[in-house]
Amino acid sequence: MTTTTNALARVRLVNLLRERSLTRGDFVLASGKRSNYYIDARRTTMSGQGQALLGTLGLAALRDRGWTPRAVGGLTLGADPVAYAIAHAASLAGESLDAFTVRKQAKTHGVGRRIEGCFEAGDAVVVIEDVITTGRSTLDAIAAVRTDGGQVLGVLAVVDREEGGRRAIEAAGFPVTVLVAVTELGV
Repeated sequence: MTTTTNALARVRLVNLLRERSLTRGDFVLASGKRSNYYIDARRTTMSGQGQALLGTLGLAALRDRGWTPRAVGGLTLGADPVAYAIAHAASLAGESLDAFTVRKQAKTHGVGRRIEGCFEAGDAVVVIEDVITTGRSTLDAIAAVRTDGGQVLGVLAVVDREEGGRRAIEAAGFPVTVLVAVTELGV
């Protein structure tokens, strides 16, 4: 995909996030902080148009970073549609890339896994996040992947709220690539 095509896709993603995912009001975030806006990225990431854009842009971002993961995934539910879109785009491009999901807690039945899908110990992976605020959920997903023997190449986020989460993840030793900064949404 050309740079011009990616630039247009990125503009479309910003517009889609602004139209579908950004809500103004009074909200309590997962971090416990209050905010006068909320980004429900799932309203974009679970849409057909969002899936197409995120697959294309996510795969391009992996290539731009030089990351060659075996799989992509992160903490359910936010990371799931993004990881699946990127894996699908890779398949369409003739590349082998799978997806996985990190549960908030290991299952208490069956084989008791915390990581589901296409993940094996030793895999090089990129952790996906829909929205970074404090970085806590991303670091939790990274810890789960590493505990199960995965090698984390970095983190790919759809939106960075620019509230210190990216710095926290990078301070822990993991490079972060962000598709859209919250300021680009008019916040």
